[in-house]
Amino acid sequence: MKNLKKTYFLGGEEVHALDDVSLSIKEHEFVAIIGQSGSGKSTFMNMLGCLDRPDSGEITLDGTDILKCKEKELSVIRNKKIGFIFQQFHLLPKLSALENVELPLIYQGMPTKKRREKVVKALKSVGLEKRMNHKPNQLSGGQQQRVAIARALVGEPSLILADEPTGNLDYQTGQEIMKLICASRELYRQTIVMVTHDMDSANYADRIVYMEDGALR
Repeated sequence: MKNLKKTYFLGGEEVHALDDVSLSIKEHEFVAIIGQSGSGKSTFMNMLGCLDRPDSGEITLDGTDILKCKEKELSVIRNKKIGFIFQQFHLLPKLSALENVELPLIYQGMPTKKRREKVVKALKSVGLEKRMNHKPNQLSGGQQQRVAIARALVGEPSLILADEPTGNLDYQTGQEIMKLICASRELYRQTIVMVTHDMDSANYADRIVYMEDGALR
């Protein structure tokens, strides 16, 4: 990312969500971006995840100029190269854990047999082999986050974006989730970018970057 700028207008007031932000992340690196609410972390994560575009600047992912891609191309990149882990889990309530994890592979058009094998492997990797047929309301918060992590991992993306992955969890469960993310990183040789306001979670990263008022410090 080079010289990213993003400005919003809220109530007639100009807000510089990103103010000339530049950051390079190496393959297999774990980078934590820490900052208070309103510091620009979520806007920055949306840029990394190809969910939003800056007003100006450059974003290159694995040699691809993201800002020159059309929406259809970005959709393919999101589906195959990026795994998302959210604070709110974003599981579909009527689907089982297995069916929630299966969704990204359905969008990829993967055959059913191969798809199910990968889903079972992903759920086993997060310790939920006995909860595969449970729906979200039958799972604890920590178990729901494990399902979300399995969903992020199942397509074996090269980049994992984690947005406050322990934000809705108690301390002990949050530490378990962080250890799981680190283990998955080693297993799948992934790059991880995590935004958080929690220093305990940030300390698991190789590098901590601080964001304040839309700028990296």
